[in-house]
Amino acid sequence: MEKDKILLRAPEPEDVDFLYQMENDQRLWHLSNTLTPFSRFDLEQFILLPDKDIYITKQARFIIDYKDDPVKTAGAVDLFDFKPQHQRAGVGIMVLESFRNRGIAATALEILMQYAFNHLGLYQLYCNIEEDNTVSLKLFQKMGFEICGKKMEWNRRGNHRVNEYMLQLINHR
Repeated sequence: MEKDKILLRAPEPEDVDFLYQMENDQRLWHLSNTLTPFSRFDLEQFILLPDKDIYITKQARFIIDYKDDPVKTAGAVDLFDFKPQHQRAGVGIMVLESFRNRGIAATALEILMQYAFNHLGLYQLYCNIEEDNTVSLKLFQKMGFEICGKKMEWNRRGNHRVNEYMLQLINHR
């Protein structure tokens, strides 16, 4: 799935090092509820799983490639908490710092939204963003997501707690 210079693709074995760094970045653990590091073996097994059907696993991860010369991995975008009976899923995205402010995240989200609404037939997508993550809030709002709730002191970050917004995009097409 691609648009402009952005390609969303399934993880490949050569992505293990990238995923290893991303999943083991302790600065992000409070967002993904991660408590322990992932091993390379665990990530290899995830990639090599023969059945990654979203209807079974309830999630899908896509690698974001920036098709420059040469192609570079810029991040990852996920559908999670997939509920086909309710036609909804959560969305998460992470773009490496060196690729930010180039429109990569917006294009990747646009591709993912088309996949979710047109291929999976979803009615709505949602995301959870910490109140002080103004860059992500601005990105998702630009893509049509609206704040529909605020969870007070929802995430623990070190010794303090931060509020988290829930944003929702309903596909009225």
